[in-house]
Amino acid sequence: MRNVKVKTWAKAASLIIFFAVFYLILKIFNLKPVSLLEAGLLAMTPLTFAAVGESINEKAGLVNIGIEGIFLISAVAGVFGAEVFNNGYAGLLVGLLAGAFIGLILGVVSVYLKADQIIAGMGINIFALGMVSFLLMVLWAFPGIHVFPKELMVPSFYTVIGRVSPVTVLAIITAFAGHFFLYKTVLGFRIRAAGEEPEAVDIAGVRVDRIRIFTSVLGGALAGVGGAFMPLCWFGALVKEVSAGRGFIALACVVFAGLEPLLSLVAAFIFGFSEGLAYSTAITPGVKEVVPFYFVQMIPYITTLAVVTVTIGRKRFPKAIGKPYSRE
Repeated sequence: MRNVKVKTWAKAASLIIFFAVFYLILKIFNLKPVSLLEAGLLAMTPLTFAAVGESINEKAGLVNIGIEGIFLISAVAGVFGAEVFNNGYAGLLVGLLAGAFIGLILGVVSVYLKADQIIAGMGINIFALGMVSFLLMVLWAFPGIHVFPKELMVPSFYTVIGRVSPVTVLAIITAFAGHFFLYKTVLGFRIRAAGEEPEAVDIAGVRVDRIRIFTSVLGGALAGVGGAFMPLCWFGALVKEVSAGRGFIALACVVFAGLEPLLSLVAAFIFGFSEGLAYSTAITPGVKEVVPFYFVQMIPYITTLAVVTVTIGRKRFPKAIGKPYSRE
């Protein structure tokens, strides 16, 4: 009972410190809370989709560190789809399908061919780095950047806290839906069991391979939406470095959350806030002249290293995570 009280007080103290630091930053740098929150929510969105999908995927025992590659490929696919169908929402759907296809490939390679999941994920990342430049040249005859018509951007709507993308709202809903799915449905129970005791799941007559393929496709699809979101709902253009390491930050969210979808949302907000802070600081008059631009851009990555260093040894992961399963 005493430990519970200590943990509660520790969480309360952490929140107080966070908001105190937030208030001090606003005062010191004369930043506008609304613009900072807008930037933070935009940065949070792709991280939330990817982190929730990967949390479910790892609950089943399958690891996908190729999120960075999925972000890159689905960003290109999303923009291309938006131009083909002349609709930003269609582009998001194409990005989802691209991510799902990559997730399917990773699942098949990992589950049926027993490939090392870490190496397979790194292969996706390396492949995507070269493929994006190639696709930019093949599709638009320009290797570095492609600016598409603004009409293809998914429009935001105005609220009391500023402009909010409808896809951001969908990301928040996805986190709650992921929690409900894992803990309130039969399939969610089987997914968790496949990551802890795949032998018991197999004995019960449930196919472990199919569960892991399903979660790999689901995780890839959600990451695909996050990748397409960046050019179509956020940047308004496509560059070959569009993901800028956000796939690895999404993995940090997964570690921070301990594979819990709702905590993934919290982690994504923290990292998104840090990126929003970096952006707001970099464009604020009187601040950008004093604080070096490249130092400001380091804020999200420093935050990632700090959080992962503190939390990685304190989280419990499924027993069979990363281990291929063979039916007897």
